[in-house]
Amino acid sequence: MPPRVCDDYWSEFRHCKSLWNRFHHYYTHGTSPSCKQWKVDYRNCSEWEKHKTTEAKEALQASERCRVAEQRKFPPVWNLRKDPPRDWNLPLNQGKPQD
Repeated sequence: MPPRVCDDYWSEFRHCKSLWNRFHHYYTHGTSPSCKQWKVDYRNCSEWEKHKTTEAKEALQASERCRVAEQRKFPPVWNLRKDPPRDWNLPLNQGKPQD
């Protein structure tokens, strides 16, 4: 079974090609989005479901691994705390102006 349903790849491709997404991507990154990989993944998924070819399976798995690795490449925005602050249980200074 594929990592995702094949319709998910097609939905991602359609979203990528939408006018709103193209505008947003161009505004954010200064380039048009490349939607080619979503279409290739959809074709590989369909090929895998219909004909059970190992080439399509391996290509789809490699694409998913690259996608996950790309997402993990960015560090988290916030640093996670190991312990709560020492004064977490004290009342807040809501009535006093802050410096």
